[in-house]
Amino acid sequence: MASQEAGSCPVAHVERSLLETGTLTDPTIRDHPQAFYAAMRSHEPVFYDAKLGSWLIARYEDAQTVLRDSETYSAERGYNTQFAKGFIDEFSAILKAEGGGFFPDVIKSDPPRHTRIRKLTDAAFSAHRVKQLEPGIVEIAADLVEKMLAKSDRGEQVDGVADFATPMTIRVICKQLGIFDLDPDTIKRWSHALIQQIGMVQTRDEMVAHARQVAECQNYLIAQIHDRQANPKEDMISDLVHARADDDNAALDFAETVSLVRALLIAGNETTSTGMGHLVYILATQPATAQRLYDSIDDDRLLGRFVEEMLRMDPPIRVTSRMTTREVELGGKTLPEGAHILLAYGSLNFDEREFACPYDFDVDRPNLTRQLAFGAGAHRCIGAALARMELKVAAREIVRRLDSIKLMIPADQLSYVPSIATHRIAFMPISFTRRA
Repeated sequence: MASQEAGSCPVAHVERSLLETGTLTDPTIRDHPQAFYAAMRSHEPVFYDAKLGSWLIARYEDAQTVLRDSETYSAERGYNTQFAKGFIDEFSAILKAEGGGFFPDVIKSDPPRHTRIRKLTDAAFSAHRVKQLEPGIVEIAADLVEKMLAKSDRGEQVDGVADFATPMTIRVICKQLGIFDLDPDTIKRWSHALIQQIGMVQTRDEMVAHARQVAECQNYLIAQIHDRQANPKEDMISDLVHARADDDNAALDFAETVSLVRALLIAGNETTSTGMGHLVYILATQPATAQRLYDSIDDDRLLGRFVEEMLRMDPPIRVTSRMTTREVELGGKTLPEGAHILLAYGSLNFDEREFACPYDFDVDRPNLTRQLAFGAGAHRCIGAALARMELKVAAREIVRRLDSIKLMIPADQLSYVPSIATHRIAFMPISFTRRA
């Protein structure tokens, strides 16, 4: 596909009326948000979603302004305001009583604390560490694809999410953390419970049930941390427990360690699993792209560009939050101090001012690495290199073994997990043949 310059494709007129009643809490918009996003970009790029009580940021340039100014736009205040919204006192009380303590997500802290945390966690995600993991990830991906083939050969329905995306990322993160005694359903349950705290759609009864799941998760992880304190191993939990900064020999405290290990287990599988589901979806719905990968299976550069474009088209994280620390003008709007902001990645990556013909899947677009699926600035995703590698390995092993991948239902009938935090396909029946 020939790439074009940004702004060169005709843009369909989008009615402003979509914004009069539109909200990300609407299940229809939440599942299929692109018309809503386009209306924001065209008419009101900094849009107040009254039902969320948040300002949605729809354009790429405005988002970059926010992401690169952590003094004016606080990630810590934004995240904490969103977390367990409406129920935070009760949620934290349950965690203190039943889960060993309430440990805020330290990776979302603001500088200078965040700078120290990133420095102490860098070793766990070094290029050397990520490269060491690749052979094991290849083995996991190949095993799961073969299991899908065996299931299909038995005449059973294959689900691209439950049979590949979810177990792929759970097995990878457990191998990284050195956790081998948990079943995937338990981790899936814990992941859902924690992600719902930033999903902003849970009821009080759901919050209570989710809080008890998070407490169970924390109790398990605290035991793992105590074990690594006494018996260091070659895994990421040990990396964090024994991390030291060269300049002052500083270490993570106990609360920081629990928070980070929990983040690795949950975010390390939930968001990447969402991306894996999107990868399978693209291979099933973009036959020309799939064929190009079939024809160039060992072209590592092409695989890398495929992953970048897939991340641009459907970033696993739907929104991330910030809060203004002072009155500020953004996108033509004056926002007061304390304004809660949500950066809508699915809109930013479709901004016609930045990406030519954004609705076309184009692995040849010259600026595809500017997509914002992993954020930017100080809080850019620490696991981005690992996630990219997992996705590349998965794509390679799928096209190496499968052919003629197709959805078994129309794309517009796919269902999504109810959350504004992620855009996760819930169920994706697929068919395929074994590649000769």
